Amino acid sequence: MALFQKIFTAIRGGAREMGEAIVDKNGVRIFEQEIKDAETALDKAKQDLTEVMAKEMQASRKIESLSADVKRHEEYVSSAVEKGNDELALEVAQKIADIQSELDIQKKAQASFSAHVERLKGLIKQTNKALADMQRQLVMVKTTQNVQKATTAITQNYASGSSKLLTAKESLDRIKHKQQDLEDRLKAGEALQDEFGGKGLEEKLKQAGIVQSDDKAQEILAAIKAKNKPKKNG
Repeated sequence: MALFQKIFTAIRGGAREMGEAIVDKNGVRIFEQEIKDAETALDKAKQDLTEVMAKEMQASRKIESLSADVKRHEEYVSSAVEKGNDELALEVAQKIADIQSELDIQKKAQASFSAHVERLKGLIKQTNKALADMQRQLVMVKTTQNVQKATTAITQNYASGSSKLLTAKESLDRIKHKQQDLEDRLKAGEALQDEFGGKGLEEKLKQAGIVQSDDKAQEILAAIKAKNKPKKNG
C-alpha cells in the first residue's frame, strides 16, 4: 500500500512540475491575458457604476417629489384647520405621515447609493492606475523576452557560426591566393613577351640614345616652328 502511495505521490509531483513548466514557458502570454481579463472586468464595473449612479439620481428626484408633496399637504392641513374641518385635517396629516415614511426610505436609499458610488469610483481609479502600471510592465517584459530570445539564439549558434566563419575565411584566403598567383603569372608572361619580341632591347637602345625615340617627330616639328618664327627688328 505504501508503494502505491509513493507512486501516486510521484505522479502528482510530475504533474505539478509539468504544470509549472507550462506556466513558466507561457508566463508572458498568461500575464497578458490576465491584464485583458482585468480590463474586461473593469469595463463591466464601469457599466455597473453607471447603473448605481442612475439609481442615485432617481432616488434624488423621488426625494424632491416627496418633499414637495409633504409641503403641499401641510398647506392642505392648514387650510382644513382654518375652515374648522379637523377630521379632514387629520386625514391629510395621516397622508403626510405616509409620505414622510416613504421619504425616509428614499433618503436612506439615496445615501446608500451615493456612498456606493463614491466607493466604486475610488476602486475604479485604483484599478485604472494598477492596470496602467501592469501594461507598462508588460511592454518591458515582452521586450526583455525578445532580447533574451535573440541573445539565446546568438549564443546557441555561436559555436557553429564561428566554425562557419572560419571556413569562409579559409575560402577567402584561398581565392585571394589563386588570384594573386594568376596576376603574377600574367605579369611574368607580359615580361617574357616583351623580351622575346625585342621590346626589351629596343627600350634599352632608346635610353642609350642609339635609337630615335617615338618623340622624334615632335622634336622635328618644334625645330621647324622655331626656324620659321619671324625675327623681331631691333
